Amino acid sequence: MKKGVIYGILAYLSWGFLPLYWRLFESMPAWEILAHRIVWSLVFVAILVTGAKRWKQLKSVVPNFKSKLAVFLCSIFISCNWFLFIWAVNNGHVIQTSLGYYMNPLISVVFAVIFLKERLSVGQWLAILLAGLGVLIMALQYGTIPWVAISLAVSFALYGLAKKMAGLDVLLGLTWETIIVFPAALVYLFYIQAAGSSTISALSGYSLVLLLLSGAATALPLFWFAQAAKLLPLSMVGFIQYIAPTTSLLIAIFVFHEPFAGAQLISFSFIWLALVVYSFVSFRKSRASKTIANAAA
Repeated sequence: MKKGVIYGILAYLSWGFLPLYWRLFESMPAWEILAHRIVWSLVFVAILVTGAKRWKQLKSVVPNFKSKLAVFLCSIFISCNWFLFIWAVNNGHVIQTSLGYYMNPLISVVFAVIFLKERLSVGQWLAILLAGLGVLIMALQYGTIPWVAISLAVSFALYGLAKKMAGLDVLLGLTWETIIVFPAALVYLFYIQAAGSSTISALSGYSLVLLLLSGAATALPLFWFAQAAKLLPLSMVGFIQYIAPTTSLLIAIFVFHEPFAGAQLISFSFIWLALVVYSFVSFRKSRASKTIANAAA
């Protein structure tokens, strides 16, 4: 349990501090940062797969069309999510990224109802309604829908759904996801280099090293999360996950000095209340299921 909590905190703190990391490259276009992130992620996971001697298993984990389609969709959705996050961080929308990842669990629940035909309790529907009100308040304040937050939440929820369909382990799954988009990323980097629009040469040596480490910054939190998921109850993992958007929100307010007015506080309060209601209802359902299972045993 103690190890699981440490792994979970490491994973979600890493994700929470990512805005500070990507802001180091704000002089680079988001597409160029994304391409480097994909390339160096593949290099990093290739080293891990080689060390674990698992290359022979790579082909066998996608034996049919359904699994190939699922891992292809994983690759597309996570790449879109990465791009949106990088773009939002470097264009002053870190508060919206925080909102998006607060909303993500609730969007995932909606997708479970739509695609997996799961049934929700009254309390869970109430949580989704409260979250919807929070988004509506922010939309009225901005005069437009908070599309960054919604896009991040939806793309990551779709990634989670495709991940569930694929059923791959973390290392080989991430390897396939980066292999699929690697050719496009590499071609793009060669193209902007040939066109003279590449900005990597303007980076300092320190920034260049950090960019090359973006593969490790991408993969390591995923491995820590996988370890936490193995060692902890799902309810505890669900609670720990709110460390990431909370950290991002605090960074947005106190480091990047993004405005956080009364209307935004009201909007976030609805989201937080929705998460409290959803977590409470889910915890009660989990305890009830365990009680029934123990009685049956």
